[in-house]
Formats: sequence, structure tokens, C-alpha cells
Amino acid sequence: MIRSMSLLLVFCLAAIAAPASAVDIKQVVSPGGVKAWLVEEPSIPLIALSYEFEAGAATDPDGKEGLAYLVSGLLNEGAGDLDSLAFQKRLEERAIHMGFDAGRDQFSGSLKTLSEERDEAFRLLGLALSQPRFDEDAIERVREQVLSIQRRESDRPRTVASRAWMAHAFEGHPYARNTKGTAESVAAITRDDLVAYAGTHLTRDRLIVGVVGDITPEELAPLLDVAFGSLPDTSPAVAIAETAISDVNPVEVIDRAVPQSVAIFGLPGIRRDDPDWFAALVMNQILGQGGFSSRLMEEVRRKRGLTYGVYTYLLPMQHAGIILGSVATVNARMGESKSVIEMVVNQMATEGVTEKELMDAKTYLTGSYALNFDSSDAIAGQLVGIQRYDLGIDYIDARNSLVEAITLDDVNRVAARLLSTDALFWVIVGQPEGLEETALDMTPEAVAP
Repeated sequence: MIRSMSLLLVFCLAAIAAPASAVDIKQVVSPGGVKAWLVEEPSIPLIALSYEFEAGAATDPDGKEGLAYLVSGLLNEGAGDLDSLAFQKRLEERAIHMGFDAGRDQFSGSLKTLSEERDEAFRLLGLALSQPRFDEDAIERVREQVLSIQRRESDRPRTVASRAWMAHAFEGHPYARNTKGTAESVAAITRDDLVAYAGTHLTRDRLIVGVVGDITPEELAPLLDVAFGSLPDTSPAVAIAETAISDVNPVEVIDRAVPQSVAIFGLPGIRRDDPDWFAALVMNQILGQGGFSSRLMEEVRRKRGLTYGVYTYLLPMQHAGIILGSVATVNARMGESKSVIEMVVNQMATEGVTEKELMDAKTYLTGSYALNFDSSDAIAGQLVGIQRYDLGIDYIDARNSLVEAITLDDVNRVAARLLSTDALFWVIVGQPEGLEETALDMTPEAVAP
């Protein structure tokens, strides 16, 4: 208990991190060839490690959806000669935190440990990844936990809307599937499926690692082999097709007897490697990412009081890019909210943004970038993300200059390219009213900023 409290204090202290411009990244290569990016921070006796494999839920076999997610819940439930109870007890005694997760495109993990426990922490991580036990009692317990999460989320309108949006927008593609699977698919997963997934997808050729903390390159190098050196070198290629939003009805309504409707709306977007990425980032900051300074909050909340919040964000997946947004309002005003949002999108596409909006957005995006480095965990995660998109080891130093270089013409060109009300696809959960009746004056004079 005392050790756990000590670790919590250290984790809190770790939130006081160096600004982004002061991050010094070193590439470390283990004797066995495992690569990692390292940011040394000797002032705090803590090590944070983030890593991911290019092996997310999109690789789940048909009928076994939720496989990657179930594996992520089982890797710390016993490994090697330690059953679940013994493994968890060892982590607790040493105040080691180990976590796993599965998204659409990546299988990710994290490790946090005090410096004095680093050898044991890396050893246990190596066991979890290369020698998971997948004991039947643990499988059934975690399977029930996943099914329980599914049941809870089926009662959350926003989750229902998000999943339905993906299912309709990417029908026939792995992105259409729920990363947690269905009750039927999770029930169909066997121990052999779990073993096959771990042995096939958690391989060194798909691995990206970021480390932050009280450790030198010379100390880290052999520990990388302890954690990852026993994994298979390569894995079979998994063919996942490039995709885009399907030709769908503009609006899908899921009837739920709730006092307010929740909507997810979206458009085709861009991938992270698109040359227009930073122009789109600035554009979206003005459109819906910028909180109370965004156009959507101005028109939907401040001027009309239709909602507490409305936002948009860019989602660059590995095989598609989308722009997603969300709004919630009382059923009687959903039609009006939808029309106002479409009005704002149309205006930005046809009229562009102002010089002041551009400067305000760039000021925020450059000034707030350091907030991505406010803890050891956050820095480690940034190291992984930069490697995932192959942005270069100097990206942190270069990033704000790339934002500053965006011009008004860049933003307006990308707005015209991406923002089309004809392509907007809505999923609304609730009992929305006025979807057909509400019509707004969308002339330039009526919607001038």
C-alpha cells in the first residue's frame, strides 16, 4: 500500500513535463534489433513506456469480431508460470501498471514503473506478450466483462449513434464493425483463436515503441529485448482494403424514447499523410474543434441556445479519413440544429474563412501544442504516434512551423475540397422532430460571419 501511494505521487509529479520544444529524442536499438525512441528524464524515478502493433480490430476474422479486444483484456491475466492471481499480485507488489487496448488499426499497450523496479517490469511485460496463459477461467471472466460492457454501451445514445454511423458509412468493410464485437461473436471466440491472434499479430515487424523517464539508452537497449525480443520477427500480411464512406441515405434515425436526441454527423476526410493535413487541421479548428471560438458553437449554442456543445474532429484512420461531429439537443429542436450545422458547413465551403479566424486558429494550435507533453505517459504516446505516421524524429521541433505556414488560400481551398453538405451523413438516436420541415436562409448575406 505504501509503495502504491509512493508510485501515485511519482505519477502526479510526472505531469510536470518539459515543454515540447525541449524534448530531446534519441533512437535506441537493442542488441536484438528492437527499435525505440527515448526521452530521458532523470529527475523523476519513473519510466513510462508506450507501444503499439499494427494489428487492430480490423484484422478480426469474420464471425470473431471482438477478438483483438478480448486479447487486450487477457494479456495481464496470467503469463508464463504465473496464473492470473499471481501475475496481478506481482504487479501490485512492485507497483507496476500494465495495460492493453485494441482499436481499429492498432493493438496498443503501456507500462509504468518506478525506476528501481524496471528489470521486473520489463520481464513481466515480456511474459505477458510472448507467453500469455489464456487460462479458461480467465477467458470466461474477461469474456463476461466484455459482454457486460456491450450491454451498458447499448444504452448510451452517443455510443449507439457512433457505432451505427460507422456501420452504415463503411458497410462491407472491417471499419463497419464494433471493435468490441457482438454478443454472438464474442461468445464464439475460443482459446485457440486467442493464441493464434497473439502469435500472429503481436510481432516485431509491426511494433512501435516510445519510452520516457529515468533510464539511459545503454540501460534501455537490453531491456527492449527482455520485453519484445521473444516475439516472432514477422507476421503474415493482412490485406485490408482502402475505403471511403459508402453511398448512404443522408439521415438514419434510431428510435429511442429519450428526452433529447443525440446525433453523429460526418463527411469524408483526409489521411494523416495527405499534403493538406495541416490546412485541414486549421480549418477544423475554426469549424468545430475550437470550443467556444468555433463557428458551430457560435451559431448553434451562443446565438440560438440549441445545445450545450457541438464539435467536429478529424479522424485519420489507416485506410480512410473522415471528419466526424456530434450534437445533442431536445427532440423538438434537432431539425433546427441539423439545419444550422449544415448552414455553417455550407458557408465555410463556399465562402471560406476570415484572416482573423485563420490567425486565431493558428495561435491556438501552436500555443496549445505543449499540452500534448504534460506527462510522461503523454510524451511516450506522442513518440509512438509520430513514428506511426512516419513524421520524422524532428517533428516536435518542426510541427508549429508547419501550422504557421498555412495560408488563407490553403484553408479555403481545403474547405471547398472537404466540406460538402451533399456528402454529410447523419445518424440520430432519439425521437427527433423537424428534420424535413426546418429550412434556413443559406444565402451569403444571411450567414456572413
